[in-house]
Amino acid sequence: MTSTRKLRLGPLPKAESVKFTFLCPVELKDDLDRYAALHSRVYGDAADAAALVPHMLEAFMRRDRVFKRSAQTPGIRREQAETTSAPGGAAEPDDSMR
Repeated sequence: MTSTRKLRLGPLPKAESVKFTFLCPVELKDDLDRYAALHSRVYGDAADAAALVPHMLEAFMRRDRVFKRSAQTPGIRREQAETTSAPGGAAEPDDSMR
């Protein structure tokens, strides 16, 4: 891939952050590291996988039609989702994730 092609994930914006920790398979971490290296070459800004993951998740959720519709449906709102976070930004596990 040449450096003139753009990646689906564009340059990273500056934003306020909270700490969120998750576990992933080794293979996924390796792929994320490779993507981060490619992203750094294409855009010229050093970025590691940890910096890219939030933007990847945001882009994924932005394109999910069912998720978009749920934001317009009473019952699940951003404020409610934020109340499920533990202090320090770590997500509390729920029974569906076990």
